[in-house]
Amino acid sequence: MQRSSANLKCRLRSGWVFAALATLFALLPAAGEAAAPAERILAFDSRIAVELGGGMRVTETIRVLAAGDQIRRGIFRDFPTSYKDRLGNRTTVEFAVQAVARDGQPEAWHTEKLSNGVRVYMGRKDYSLPHGEHVYTLTYRTDRQLGFFKDHDELYWNVTGNGWAFPIDRASATVELPPGIPELSLLEAYTGPEGATGRAYTAEETADMRAVFRTTRRLAPNEGLTIVVGWPKGYVAEPSTHARAAYFFKDNLALLTAAVGVALVLAYYVLVWLAVGKDPEKGVILPLYTPPDHLSPAVMRFVAEMGYDDRIFAAAVISMAVKGFLRIEDSDGAYTLKKQTGTAVKLAADEQKIAAQLFRSGGTIALERKNHSAIGAAKNALKSALALAYEKTHFVSNRKAFVTGVVVSAATVAASLVLSPDPEIVVFLGVWLSIWSIGVVFLVVAVVKLWAMVFAAARSLGTRAGSLGAALFMTAFATPFFAGEVFALTILAQSSPATAAQLAVVAVLNVLFFHLLKAPTLLGRRILDKIEGFKMFLAATEADRLQRLYPAGKTPELYEKFLPYAFALGVEQQWSDQFADVLAAAAQPDGSRGYHPGWYSGSGWSPARIGSFAGSVGSALSGAIASSSTAPGSRSGGGGGGSSGGGGGGGGGGGW
Repeated sequence: MQRSSANLKCRLRSGWVFAALATLFALLPAAGEAAAPAERILAFDSRIAVELGGGMRVTETIRVLAAGDQIRRGIFRDFPTSYKDRLGNRTTVEFAVQAVARDGQPEAWHTEKLSNGVRVYMGRKDYSLPHGEHVYTLTYRTDRQLGFFKDHDELYWNVTGNGWAFPIDRASATVELPPGIPELSLLEAYTGPEGATGRAYTAEETADMRAVFRTTRRLAPNEGLTIVVGWPKGYVAEPSTHARAAYFFKDNLALLTAAVGVALVLAYYVLVWLAVGKDPEKGVILPLYTPPDHLSPAVMRFVAEMGYDDRIFAAAVISMAVKGFLRIEDSDGAYTLKKQTGTAVKLAADEQKIAAQLFRSGGTIALERKNHSAIGAAKNALKSALALAYEKTHFVSNRKAFVTGVVVSAATVAASLVLSPDPEIVVFLGVWLSIWSIGVVFLVVAVVKLWAMVFAAARSLGTRAGSLGAALFMTAFATPFFAGEVFALTILAQSSPATAAQLAVVAVLNVLFFHLLKAPTLLGRRILDKIEGFKMFLAATEADRLQRLYPAGKTPELYEKFLPYAFALGVEQQWSDQFADVLAAAAQPDGSRGYHPGWYSGSGWSPARIGSFAGSVGSALSGAIASSSTAPGSRSGGGGGGSSGGGGGGGGGGGW
């Protein structure tokens, strides 16, 4: 029994010893880690020599403790070179590295451009820095760091920068001024994070007019020392008016280039417009009761707009339907054109061009993409016929002058891109946007047309599922492209606001003068006056006024006769509203009351919506024509006014 008890006690003692040893060995790595020295800046000493000409030579001696954590190959120092002065003007200072040393020996270094300055790497990529203390010495020159005020001159300087990832045990700065200065008028400093006004420092003025600053506490990461030294005027050369002007032009070269570019584009377009783009004066506008010069609806809109759009084609189709040449069948937003047989119909010359292409393979054609060849051929035939007959005789588009304006615009934007503060980024964005934006424009046009079809259908008998689905799909498809456009424009605006603003203004000018450079000839001006008079008749909103303008009275036949013209001129709503009571009271062949267009069948017609019928069907028809004519897949300081982090200098640094 006693032996068993002794054995048990022995085992227990052995177990406790084993557990204690295991715990001790487990804690050893943690203790070792805790004992490892943390990387930091042991001392940051800066010597700033102010030169008679206003430049500065700065020598920074930085003693660091490296442990292989962040400081593996060496350290880097960031130096801002782009500022905004107190008036908001851009200021770019010189920064030139003169020497780099480590532990008293020359050290390899290289620089990297930052968005607002320069980063100096001290060390080599293929070299691992031994752990322990190292002393780096960085010498550089800089200029335009001094403030020249009414009653004194001043150096407001961020000695250490507030961007260090390490604590700084001790920081100091010594400012050496040119000889002859009798006294220092200002001796202040600030410590702490950016914007702080801490006073953890001592400052003294030496007998040889040096200003010496020392911190009185450790600076935490992202804390720094900023100093302010002032002296009487006249001892350091102040930049002359000529030099200030040269600095201003140099600092704001991108802004000035952008402004000159916009002025050049505007001046070019205004001069060209005055020379060839001014419209002849309008004549007296008198109401006309019939289409002037027997113009067709398509011709009337082509001359009035001085160019082609899909509404012209739709107006021609409606005109052909009203005349009885074809019938428009609408099946929930899907349109089919069916040629009528057994009737002799006289079509306008432009309408004959359309008919020859649409019905070359049969008497029926669906406005679908599978028929894009025939529909596209009909559109091209209409465009060519209208341009050949009326362009240059009735109006001039001045395309050569406009293309020259586009070239001038591109040249001025390219100059701004090259002369921007960050040409590599800005030029890349400019080239990328010039290509990307073309696709985005096509997508915008497609989305707008599809939603126009949706709203047109909604005005007639509610939104149709087919149109809505296509609009939603195209919007979802285009959204990432729109987001990319906005993102790139945002980056461009941040990198070079002047260039971004110039790009926007130049784009607006080109769109504006694309229309303004079109001008009617004297013959065209007379025709436009007559078209305006006919439009006055179509848009008459008072019943008695219409009665005076057209004494024959309102009839369904009159409504249909001029409906294509009203649609072509964009007054189909007013024209239809005037006939609402007449059409509602009209008798049908089957004895029923109410008008129904014989040239149209589908859900778009409703007696209660006579006023919106022509506009909704015409707009939907325009969208269908545009969509179906495209091949699938073809688009796609001092006195308490300063703070830590203020003034020149600054930046920060870290290990690499």
